[in-house]
Amino acid sequence: MPKILLFGAGSLGIPYAYVLSKAIGQDNVTAVCRSNYAEASRSGFTIHSKLWGDNLHFQPRVARSVAEAVEPSSAADGAEKPVFDYVVVATKALPTSPSIAELIGPAVTQAKTGIVLIQNGIAIEEAYARRYPANPILSAVAYFPATQVSPAVVQHREIETLHVGTYPAEAPAAHKEAAKGFVDLLTRGGATGKLREDVQRERWGKLLVNGVWNPTCALTRLRDRQFIEAGRSLDLEGANASGSGSGSGNAGMGDGLAFVKEVMMEIAAIAQACGYADVNEELVDFQINRAAVRDLPGVQPSMLTDAFEGRSMEVDAIVGNAVRLARKKGVPVPMLKTIYLLANGLSESFAKK
Repeated sequence: MPKILLFGAGSLGIPYAYVLSKAIGQDNVTAVCRSNYAEASRSGFTIHSKLWGDNLHFQPRVARSVAEAVEPSSAADGAEKPVFDYVVVATKALPTSPSIAELIGPAVTQAKTGIVLIQNGIAIEEAYARRYPANPILSAVAYFPATQVSPAVVQHREIETLHVGTYPAEAPAAHKEAAKGFVDLLTRGGATGKLREDVQRERWGKLLVNGVWNPTCALTRLRDRQFIEAGRSLDLEGANASGSGSGSGNAGMGDGLAFVKEVMMEIAAIAQACGYADVNEELVDFQINRAAVRDLPGVQPSMLTDAFEGRSMEVDAIVGNAVRLARKKGVPVPMLKTIYLLANGLSESFAKK
């Protein structure tokens, strides 16, 4: 059976550790834990899912660090260190020192171990590709609303899809096979894995949502539908009494949604400059409508949760990298750049408490 190391046993990592444990057996899965180590080592993990079922319990091998995870599981003479077929990174994409790419190093076997990045943002893969040029780098985009409600206990709603593809899209056959093998494990474990020839299109599609709603909600302390409602009462462009919204082509949206659409269109322009023509206004309108029809109070994005808790936010991976790509491609993004500066300032303020 393959052996898998999970780096980041949180709201996203725990459910996929469960899926992989179903596929290959929990003894072949090792989860590196931080704040929930005591509970996980004592009682394992529990998932309450509207899709998979309630009170799902499993207990893989757990470790406090990658260094501990690579130690032999038996003290018997001749015991060998585990060789991992995949290292799954499911932490937030935050800048750390040492970097996450460095931290997973003891578990990576050159030219063998597939590195799976289940993280938000855009342009997050290059640090891993530089450090492990011979290894398969698998980029994964998750649609998986879940929250760790207490240490080692996750509440999951009904959506679950993981899009997987190699980085870069043009990769050696062995790397493509590693991507297919990982998707096959997801399927065997009961998850929805989708193999993509070029998964970056999925990253850009998700960034339309994350790049706007995450920082906007964090800065305003409002959920998405609450922000929309707050914007409806404004009249920034002198809208007429019928309530038409601001901005050309945004009639009837209200100023909150018109603002969101303008920022999404900046992100779409970056994606198009990078070669993804179908990340366009039609896709922007689809994402806009998803938020507009939600019941109040709406969705609480991860950056808003972090802001409430006074924790560092994934500003660079989700917004900063997009701004840097825009500069490289010559795409003007004044609104996105402003959001980046403000959200980054908010995140930095938490570190100065």
